[in-house]
Amino acid sequence: MRKLLNEELGRLTTEEFRNAEKLPVIVVLDNVRSLNNIGSIFRTCDAFRMEEIYLCGITATPPHKEIHKTALGATESVAWKYYKTSIEAVASLKKRNYRVFAVEQTEGSISLEHFTPEPGIPCGLVFGHEVRGVSQEVINMCDAAIEIPQFGTKHSLNIAVSAGIVIWEIYKKLGKLID
Repeated sequence: MRKLLNEELGRLTTEEFRNAEKLPVIVVLDNVRSLNNIGSIFRTCDAFRMEEIYLCGITATPPHKEIHKTALGATESVAWKYYKTSIEAVASLKKRNYRVFAVEQTEGSISLEHFTPEPGIPCGLVFGHEVRGVSQEVINMCDAAIEIPQFGTKHSLNIAVSAGIVIWEIYKKLGKLID
């Protein structure tokens, strides 16, 4: 077994990525404070061709050295917009007929393994603040909540880890739309 060189991976150029078909999924970051988490989520969105990222509230925006450190250039390929509040971002998605899902532990949440996005209906995934999670005001606007099952003593996962898990699961279910 030999490790592949980067040029053997067949990745898209930044320009090819911008022009490529994307999964109809917009990731919303609700007041995420860690620049490293923001950069990691950009990189995950690039890896699985998410449509766009909405950066809201205190969530920092590119260009920023600390975001770039983990994004490794994904801020150049993945489209993004800044909204003053997550409420504005979610309202924008709802106006465009997106189904919006908070990734949060709520009453009646859908366990991730049972969540199936509807093909042909675009969706928004809202990820929240590292300590406070998705705000209740934003949860109230969402169509439902998705919860990642956990079996240890901790109550949550790091947001970048959560985003990776949820985005991968969505890609497994919808990726054939762009393959």
